[in-house]
Amino acid sequence: MAVQTIALVVFAAVFVIAEVRRSHIGIVMFAAASGIGLLVAGLALDDIVAGFPIDILILLVGVTYFFGIAKANGTIGRLVDRALLLTGDRTGALPLTFFALTGVISAMGSPLGGLVMAPIGMSVAHRRGIDPMLMGLAIGTGLSAGGFAPTSLFGIVTWGTAASAGVPLNPLTLFAVAIVANLVLLGAAHLLFGARRRVRVAAGSVPPVEDDDVPAGRDPFSPIHLITVLAMLGLVAAVVVLAVVGNEPDVGVLAFAFGAALTLIDPANGRGALKEIDWSTVLLVGGIITYVGVLQEIGAVDLLGDLAARLTVPLLAALVICAVCGLVSAFASTTGILAALVPLAIPLVQQGGVPGWALICALGVCSSLVDVSPFSTVGATLVATTVDPDQRPRMTALLTRWGLSMVVLGPLALVGTLVLPALAVQ
Repeated sequence: MAVQTIALVVFAAVFVIAEVRRSHIGIVMFAAASGIGLLVAGLALDDIVAGFPIDILILLVGVTYFFGIAKANGTIGRLVDRALLLTGDRTGALPLTFFALTGVISAMGSPLGGLVMAPIGMSVAHRRGIDPMLMGLAIGTGLSAGGFAPTSLFGIVTWGTAASAGVPLNPLTLFAVAIVANLVLLGAAHLLFGARRRVRVAAGSVPPVEDDDVPAGRDPFSPIHLITVLAMLGLVAAVVVLAVVGNEPDVGVLAFAFGAALTLIDPANGRGALKEIDWSTVLLVGGIITYVGVLQEIGAVDLLGDLAARLTVPLLAALVICAVCGLVSAFASTTGILAALVPLAIPLVQQGGVPGWALICALGVCSSLVDVSPFSTVGATLVATTVDPDQRPRMTALLTRWGLSMVVLGPLALVGTLVLPALAVQ
């Protein structure tokens, strides 16, 4: 237990020290992961480096490069123009629209498939003067809600694990809980970031932004724009079809494939899109997840779960398990965490202390509410696709606060509204 405790303390300390020194957390965290893994845990260097999330690197680079080409050749600008013409003055409806669109795509098998909406949504926010934090949370909450559909991965893993343990859970109930929870969060985001943005725009301090490289109005689509639109539709279609036929689509690899085709067709804009790749975010996520991999390798994550499961007060145990699930999910794969930690809740249910459907619903949704943390795939993509580079540090800071606040507020809200009433009537 001493090794696990030291590793957890160092993990927390690196965040504090890097923030105080205004240093890049990802770089410091990677060095700390190597040091703790080699000197304290006795791990092989190959095992430590293997924890670097190559899949997330591929996703971030592939998506930002592909949509970087679409931005460089003017396609994104023209699509945004058309979208804004259709919405007219109904700017307030745009976050809810992107919540719904992202949710629909995420419900079609792969939650991460919804990330294809991030570059377009963030561009729309930039053009219409919407706070990027509000649009980012609209996309993140839409992805979380859609991911718990009975047809999508989060939902399948959660109710499938519950069913295998003999815990009755209606998948539609789980989906409904996810939708309601995420709509509440979207409403809170609108209050926090929508109203404040409107006040500042009204005061004239933050006017709506126009893209410098895209003419306004109804400029016609050239052949390269039409080819790019077809590639974007092809990317979405490939994600949906692969998910429907039972394969887990890799959005990053698909984005690389379509990006490669576009750069061969349009080499100049392909070269120009390289600057759209946000390497700072890649390093941030890579360093932190590498350290989390060390924590998982030495059993620190299992230790937290076991300590929570040993609590004798069922309601407190439910709160702690949900919090642990959310905390770890903020830095790691939500699907992996669901598969690993949902079984920890089963003993509480089997002992008759906690209603099974309520606890599993709370646990599953809590693990997803934190996904907008910039240390996870979803949050990192939202930061990387923020149009204004000057806004990215602000997005990182705000998404960190939002994501980590969900570690506490999510369990309190979901356990309070699901588990506590269910306990009272059983």
